[in-house]
Amino acid sequence: MNKKFIPYGHQFIDKEDISKVVDVLSSDWLTQGPKIKEFEETLCKYTGAKYAVVVSSGTAALHIACLAAGIRQGDEVITSPITFVASANCVLYCGGKPIFADIQDDTINIDPKEIKKKISKKTKAIIPVHFAGHPCDLEEIYSIAKDNNLIIIEDACHALGAEYKGYKIGSCKFSDMTVFSFHPVKSITTGEGGAVLTNNEELYEKLLMLRAHGITKDKNKLWNKNEGDWWYEMHCLGFNYRITDFQCALGLSQLKKLDSFIQYRRKIVEIYNKELSKIDEIILPVERPYVKSSWHIYYIRLKNSKKRKEVFEFLREQNIGVQVHYIPVYLQPYYIKAFDYKEGCCPRAESYYKSTITIPLFVGLKKSEIKYIVDCIKRAIK
Repeated sequence: MNKKFIPYGHQFIDKEDISKVVDVLSSDWLTQGPKIKEFEETLCKYTGAKYAVVVSSGTAALHIACLAAGIRQGDEVITSPITFVASANCVLYCGGKPIFADIQDDTINIDPKEIKKKISKKTKAIIPVHFAGHPCDLEEIYSIAKDNNLIIIEDACHALGAEYKGYKIGSCKFSDMTVFSFHPVKSITTGEGGAVLTNNEELYEKLLMLRAHGITKDKNKLWNKNEGDWWYEMHCLGFNYRITDFQCALGLSQLKKLDSFIQYRRKIVEIYNKELSKIDEIILPVERPYVKSSWHIYYIRLKNSKKRKEVFEFLREQNIGVQVHYIPVYLQPYYIKAFDYKEGCCPRAESYYKSTITIPLFVGLKKSEIKYIVDCIKRAIK
């Protein structure tokens, strides 16, 4: 047995990252300092978006994106069931109802044909999730949204660094807003953190206020323009979703290395694809020719789903930190109780869930560890 535990994902922090954080910790700014704006501007430069608002987590980013979109009581928002619960919970936070559309068999992304089936008079928005870093069929989803006057919020928490038809995910070419996460297992990290990107100035202004208690000091927006420089006004019910300056210093340092991080991940994927394609009992993930995945995770699917638990437990026993991404959201007890969801809602999503195992993929994973993982998978299945 390999004595060292190999997690499915892990951050990569080097001396340069640490130095940049120490510089800020040694400065006059800890919370709302100049690094925040610099990080936002650099995200825009990288993705091609006009505006970015960085916040305390990817979940916070999803929440204020839904609020900025005007999601409220009685609204429905269509999203994927194969995602972390935050992609749907953000709708609940606003009083809306998540509606789940089934996935595609190959990419595990939300199926545009299924989105069409779920649109009703109450539908206000679509939240497509770029699962595992593979972009959704954005052009088709964008066309559906335009035809039905719907807002698109891309959940790109897996997909910073990914590309769709030559456009960086985050450019908002085919959406109103894009949300990123900077959790330690994501493409880059700020510890915890997230961002909302948009090309719409009105949405941008809303997002800025929602991040910071609904407060503005912008003199052009103040109702009372006759007070002094101390004056501020609360214009909406916002939240304390602010990120810190030292987190953004880490984010800036990490963002410089993003392309090399993606390249490292792709090399691991090449090895996995080559070695695991020899095993008839499993199905490997795909990458369509018109996208560039960020390869947030690498998952295998067992053709005999009844063996999933046995294989999973064997790999864990070998100190390989395999995981499952994800349990269909509507099968969580809260959703069953709140909305009476049942098995059979999204058959392809349920079939995928029953067969999938996520194996380690992160910057810093060694060739010897990759070989060990592949060997253990072969042993587990045979």
